[in-house]
Parts: sequence; C-alpha cells; structure tokens
Amino acid sequence: MKVWPFPYIIIATGNKNKLRQFADLFARDLHLDAKGLSDFSGLPEIVEDQDTFEGNARKKAETISNALQAPVISDDSGLVVPALDGEPGVYSARYAGPDANDERNNRKLLKKIRFVPEQHRQGIYVCAMALAVPGEETQLVRGECTGIIIEEPRGDEGFGYDPIFYLPSEQKTMAELPAERKYQISHRAKATEKLTALLKSKYIFTPQS
Repeated sequence: MKVWPFPYIIIATGNKNKLRQFADLFARDLHLDAKGLSDFSGLPEIVEDQDTFEGNARKKAETISNALQAPVISDDSGLVVPALDGEPGVYSARYAGPDANDERNNRKLLKKIRFVPEQHRQGIYVCAMALAVPGEETQLVRGECTGIIIEEPRGDEGFGYDPIFYLPSEQKTMAELPAERKYQISHRAKATEKLTALLKSKYIFTPQS
C-alpha cells in the first residue's frame, strides 16, 4: 500500500448538503478534508445522461479526475419506486422538470403514487459511488436503504425525498432522523462505508495526511 498523496479528497458535487455529509464521513473515517467543485475553477460541465446511477457516477468522477489530474469521488443517488417502474430513478433530482426543486419533486411523486396500495409503496434510496484515480481503473460501489413512501411530508432535517421516505425500523422519516443516525443507515452512508473500506485497502491514511 502507499500513502494517500493528498491532504483532501475531491467530491464531484456542487450540492452543499451532499458535500457536508461526505465531509463529515471522510473526516471521521479517513482524517481527510473534502473539497467540492466550487473549490476549483475552469472545470468542464458534466451532463448526467447515463441510464444508471453507476454510469453517471463514473462519468462525473472520470471527467473531473481527468481535468484536475487528481483522485476524485463522485456519486449519483436517487429514489427508486418499484411500483412506478423504478421512477424517479436517475431523474430523481429533476423529476418534476429541469428547474424542479425538492417540493415539486415530492409533490409529483405523491401524485403518481396516490392510487398505489400502501403495501406496495416501497421506496429504495440508491447511492452509487465511483473513485477515479489517474492511471488506475475506476472503482464502483453501491449502497441501498429501503423504506416506504408516505402521503404527508414529515421532518425538516433532510433534503430530496427525505420527508416522505419512512423507515419502519426507525418509526421516522429520513428527514426526522438526527444527522448522526442518518450517517449510520442511509444509502450514502452504506456506499461510503464500502468506499472507505476500498480506500483503506489501497492507501494508508493518517491524521497528518
């Protein structure tokens, strides 16, 4: 194994909420700071046009890694509802249109699922992560978290579909969970755990790195 050569880890996202989650997780597990796309200038625009979460994650990570000639982690995540043939899937962030926000996306999903029987309202949060390192093969991991889509939003601690994503084991929606608990059970936490294990198997990390 070799020592990780950077004092930080680059996350290919401009989403401040997502970057904060990654920053907390990697600081705890790898003693690393996390930088997002806003920390760099002149980066190419990335069109997320792949038909899988893994495809979008790979494209983003490889594009930014090539531009910066540095290791980059990217994720693509979203909600899959089997009763709606997998919607919103890779279109989760823009489900209600290119200018959609969380409220409009949630409203569209609730409208489409209102005639689905409660026992079939399963939702699966999916997070695919890609690690692109110059000169190395891109690595992919996937994390999932299963819940139920409820009709009325609850909680204000999350984003995306969190207020309508109910976890029976917690008796709360994802938006009602404290951050510490979410980091333990979410799809992103599970994918990050796998990615962290992958990184630790390839590199040495120290608090001084």
